Amino acid sequence: MIQEQLAATRSAGSGQAAPMSLRAYAKRRGCAMSAVQKAIRTGRITTTADGKIDPAQADAEWEQNTVPRAVAAARHRTSPSPPRRLSASVAPDPALAGGGNYLVARGVREGFLARLAKIQYEEKLGKLINRDEVQVERFNTNRIIRDGVLNIADRVSAQLAAETDEKKVHEILTTELRNALNGIADGLLNS
Repeated sequence: MIQEQLAATRSAGSGQAAPMSLRAYAKRRGCAMSAVQKAIRTGRITTTADGKIDPAQADAEWEQNTVPRAVAAARHRTSPSPPRRLSASVAPDPALAGGGNYLVARGVREGFLARLAKIQYEEKLGKLINRDEVQVERFNTNRIIRDGVLNIADRVSAQLAAETDEKKVHEILTTELRNALNGIADGLLNS
């Protein structure tokens, strides 16, 4: 029907229609302005230098560069994918399995019990540690490092202020940094 309207509009005019705005062209085609904007953005139709649309040229480009909906849908249609299998580590939820099947519920229960037993076993072997303990230890480590670095200025500021020899200043800083880093390492080993 749209094609008939377009043909009638073309034949009714003097042969060459004046350029029109995107909104007017969309109204003429009977589509949304966003469809016209998308056609321009994707290169299916072109505009004039002033951003208007030559309807005769745009109609020809639209017909040539636009795939009809049925053909486009068939092009993207594929065979249905086979059902995905659950991995061994994920047990199905009995509530989603179609209601109260005892064997499914028992399988889920056994899977969770097996995972819990594995966690407890690895914890007893020493492969797993408590997260809170790790966070406390990390905090203490960072505190030792921070204190060691920040105390350097307190220890050497007076010496550096009195020193005018560049070599001597470098030597003092190097010695203090080395002492601070050794102190940090000793503090980490002892904690």
